[in-house]
Amino acid sequence: MKIYTKTGDQGQTSLFGGDRIFKDNIRVDAYGTVDELNSFLGHLSDIIPDESISVKLKAIQNILFNIGSILATVDNNYKTKLPQIQDDVIEFLEHQIDAMDRVLPQMTQFVLPSGHPVVSFCHMVRTVCRRAERNIVSISQIEKDAQIEKSIIYLNRLSDYLFVLSRFLTQYFKAEEVTWKKDINFINLK
Repeated sequence: MKIYTKTGDQGQTSLFGGDRIFKDNIRVDAYGTVDELNSFLGHLSDIIPDESISVKLKAIQNILFNIGSILATVDNNYKTKLPQIQDDVIEFLEHQIDAMDRVLPQMTQFVLPSGHPVVSFCHMVRTVCRRAERNIVSISQIEKDAQIEKSIIYLNRLSDYLFVLSRFLTQYFKAEEVTWKKDINFINLK
């Protein structure tokens, strides 16, 4: 199978089912952002030394691939053949959030995406996740589909998971949790 097909040279791509749309279509933007999120998540998995966390991130990557296939499909005949986003994958994230939250200090201030390179990168992944979620919300405004709605819920929960994971990684690396200071005196900064 050739990687290059030249069918996209005029700025269009095919969805599962054969429909052709322009590459700047919101649907392509959404599944492209999910693909970007998946790539960032893979890199995060590669730089985290804790294997138990990496395994979970790789499992999440598979769900993101499923979401990408849902977004790339408009034909109802193809939709029935796709992996479905089930409640258990959302509940898995909730359980992971709760488990990490139990060992973290109570949050009393907003935290900045900072403190350690892996922590900062985890926050970058979280922001890409939020962008993917916003893109899918835009699709949901014009198309009612149960799996698109589940995808929004999943990405909303995933961004929460990534936020808590960033705090967990701050503890893991014994890094400082950098908090937001609303009043900064720039005169004393050198």
